[in-house]
Amino acid sequence: MSNGEGSGERHINIHFSPEIMAGVYANFANVSHSDYEFTVTFARVDHEVDADEVPGVVVSRINLSPRFMRELIDAMEDNFSKWQTREGIKNLPEVGGAPGARGGPGGPESAGGPPNQGAGPISGGPGE
Repeated sequence: MSNGEGSGERHINIHFSPEIMAGVYANFANVSHSDYEFTVTFARVDHEVDADEVPGVVVSRINLSPRFMRELIDAMEDNFSKWQTREGIKNLPEVGGAPGARGGPGGPESAGGPPNQGAGPISGGPGE
């Protein structure tokens, strides 16, 4: 990322505490916005419960400016595309993924895995 002055580059040096470095697990996200910011709330939800009300706990909530939200979306799309390409190559028959094998093309898991597992839904909209 350029600093806007000459041709020099700025490098961000970020340090993490061990607790932050470990991260948190989320399988549900809710996105909402106001005129001034976007809010992304990440939660861990217990999808194995058969009740009408599914229990969950918020693990993080992030407020972002609209400009930073756009940059985050671009970075996520870029990384997802790279991951998707790598996974597609890894699952080719000549690379080791046999057709019909778990996770391979045509296999039982190729449509996104078993029900009620995975990354979870992302919901949101104005004022949610």
